[in-house]
Amino acid sequence: MHHSDSHHTTACFSVNARVTPGMMPRVLELFAKRNLVPSAFVARVLGPDGEEMTMDIQMEGMERDLADYVAACMRQIVGVDVVLVAEKRLARSA
Repeated sequence: MHHSDSHHTTACFSVNARVTPGMMPRVLELFAKRNLVPSAFVARVLGPDGEEMTMDIQMEGMERDLADYVAACMRQIVGVDVVLVAEKRLARSA
């Protein structure tokens, strides 16, 4: 939308993947190579044998087109099963 609106928007990524030592760095590299630092990053290992992980990543001020592109890149990483991307907007005070 308007450029000023992007500062009130947070892109939220939810990633489900197999547990491998390089999974987190490969996902975070997509932000680093764009000179971006996520505003939040949480990773959890799940599953009965600890073979799955979820990563929740938030990036303040990221335009939706770029968020969709980064999500598409995440889906290309070997071992990534699902990537969901959503947009969170701060309500403006009246």
